[in-house]
Amino acid sequence: MVKNIIKKIQEYNTIIIHRHVRPDPDAYGSQVGLSQIIKHTYPNKEVFVVGDEDISLSFFSDMDEIKDEIYHNALVIVCDTANQARISDQRFSLGSELIKIDHHPNVDSYGDLAWVNIEASSTSEMIYELFLEAREAGFQCNDRAASLLYAGIVGDTGRFLFPSTSEKTFRYASDLVKYNFNRTELYDLMYKTKRNVARLKGYILQNYTISNSGLSSIIITKEKLQEFEMTSTETSQLVGILGDVEGIKAWVIFVEEENLIRVRLRSKGPIINDIAAKYNGGGHPLASGATIYDWKETAAVIEDLEKVCTDYNKTEENIF
Repeated sequence: MVKNIIKKIQEYNTIIIHRHVRPDPDAYGSQVGLSQIIKHTYPNKEVFVVGDEDISLSFFSDMDEIKDEIYHNALVIVCDTANQARISDQRFSLGSELIKIDHHPNVDSYGDLAWVNIEASSTSEMIYELFLEAREAGFQCNDRAASLLYAGIVGDTGRFLFPSTSEKTFRYASDLVKYNFNRTELYDLMYKTKRNVARLKGYILQNYTISNSGLSSIIITKEKLQEFEMTSTETSQLVGILGDVEGIKAWVIFVEEENLIRVRLRSKGPIINDIAAKYNGGGHPLASGATIYDWKETAAVIEDLEKVCTDYNKTEENIF
């Protein structure tokens, strides 16, 4: 499959790369990292990156604004996006051929070619693997691409702490840091915290609840977002903070938007992506997202999470 993808990249003169809505470092890193590799290898090809932008991650890259006609006779590649509904810029279907590159469970098998590896720590890791395979064909990686792919790997592994981090992940990261980019500056850009974000972090740590099963939950209303001068998108920066609290096995943060409620799910053991899929979402076994449309549904989400935490605790007891 990787060789077929390489051939398609070689064949097309125009390549448009998409990723998912509400981008994270891996979405940006894989998308823009791949574009940089292609541009560096083939300076005469037209390569575009498209999608909505997150101001807090704008240091990764600006997105291109292109007309519909550009898609004619173009190869479209979608990175880090499990299902078509979450692809940022829905014009992805206008291209001549479509390629999916992703590390999430393959819940939506779209594309003329699809390379899905759920064992990979990140899609950025997969892009670097593609580059290694393509070196025989003359592909080249530059400092900019290396920094982007490294950032994507760091972001999706929680700085190499998540279980998805493998020996291969460390090996690829070791390769990437040999390129000339400032890791300290990169970390500073990725993890700096604005004052209003820090204040909301304090609110979450003071107001979360935890049940006997180890489930933690907190609600952030539109009024609370306004109080802290934050957007719903910015709350994604805080989704991991409850993971350090003793006794918490899984946690959910409900964030109210204009016409829906964003459900951010994380776990340190219980499998949660099946629950996310039940509520208009999906993701990884330990990191997922969903959407509900009424506060009454929060009780159902919490009930489902309580069950997986309780079952997980029973399994742990049997093991030990």
